[in-house]
Amino acid sequence: MPVIMAILFIVSYMSCMAQSTFRYDVKMGVDVLASDTAQQALLRGKRIALVANQASRTRELQTSLEVMKSFTFCTIASIMTPEHGFFGVARAGEEVDDGMDSLAMKSYSLYGKNRRPTREMLDGCDVVVYDLQDIGVRSYTYLATLLNVMDACAEYGKPLIVLDRPNPLGGRVVDGNTLDTAVASFVGPAPIPYLHGCTFGEIAQMANSEGWLKSNADGSRRVCSLSVVSMQGWQRWMTWEDTDFLWTPTSPHIPTVNAIRGAAVLGIAGELSLLSIGIGYTLPFQMFGMPTLAAEKFYEAMKRIPTNGMTLEETFFKPFYGKFKDSVCHGFIMQFRPDVRFKPYTMGIEMLLVLRNLHPELFVAERYTSASQSMFNKVTGHPQMFELLFQKQANDEDIRKLVQKGIREFLELRKKYLLYD
Repeated sequence: MPVIMAILFIVSYMSCMAQSTFRYDVKMGVDVLASDTAQQALLRGKRIALVANQASRTRELQTSLEVMKSFTFCTIASIMTPEHGFFGVARAGEEVDDGMDSLAMKSYSLYGKNRRPTREMLDGCDVVVYDLQDIGVRSYTYLATLLNVMDACAEYGKPLIVLDRPNPLGGRVVDGNTLDTAVASFVGPAPIPYLHGCTFGEIAQMANSEGWLKSNADGSRRVCSLSVVSMQGWQRWMTWEDTDFLWTPTSPHIPTVNAIRGAAVLGIAGELSLLSIGIGYTLPFQMFGMPTLAAEKFYEAMKRIPTNGMTLEETFFKPFYGKFKDSVCHGFIMQFRPDVRFKPYTMGIEMLLVLRNLHPELFVAERYTSASQSMFNKVTGHPQMFELLFQKQANDEDIRKLVQKGIREFLELRKKYLLYD
């Protein structure tokens, strides 16, 4: 019996060790490009305009810019950077000047005086390579930058290559009403749900085929000459943690993957500065609160809502800058466990409904400028969202129904464009 027990222990131990050291062999588009001569043929002899930033890296953390520079069969003509600049030093909404990042090469900002490449920007290149890490949230401006680059490439006759990357939230979480094009903007550029569950390669194909680019002067629809270098090994169920990739901040307040989950929950509340959402403290998008929050009642109300992977820990904090700077806030830390049942945007709406019940003084329309109201509708993707929450005080069920609007139709539409199972 002792021998049998010892054998069972060894087998169990080895099984656990195998599980703990197992890693899925996922390669991002840039990793595939770096090793696949067939894909490299797309660049051979070409001058490249690269759209990238510091988070555009291989799984071994080499930047895409370094990868492209190492190729002897093509040259980098210029680099184009999104909001926040190449190194992510610019704050949200802050315009970035061309050449700000001192990259020792021609560089253009796509978040300055031009948010779309001009003819002059593209004159010096033969092909544009797009390699930005998205976070899977519609209002994150890298999506608008992608569509703007596609549109410019279509107008000026430049081929576009998208190096695909994972959706950090996974490919199965689709949540939030599909954007009403009446409020289309840079923070809502396409008729997709707030959390779309797609990769940029999939979105690019969708935009090209569904007519999301602008029309030419003669009224004909623009179509971009598009190639996608797909990932290898990525599957739709995978979250960022399942890929075993390390996370490089994509912007100043997205330092971790959990900040993405928090942004998907709290981003809409942050548009109106209803609360401190951790920006200005050490956990951006991962905590929230205010000096007068009825925290105990808030927590009791939230206990009645299935959270499916999100846990609230009561706390106090004092922001160093931003909303409620230097004031002690009563609130919560948000902890997350990856769970495909978790619907972050829906959770954010539920939290707003709880807050509206406990603090109706915050939901007085006159407190907010018309510009803030308009931006809230653009981010939420519905022209009446502010009115329903703040003016008409629509009942909770009507708002819940609105939050699900268009999801089923989008899931059917995207089937044609999915690159991964």
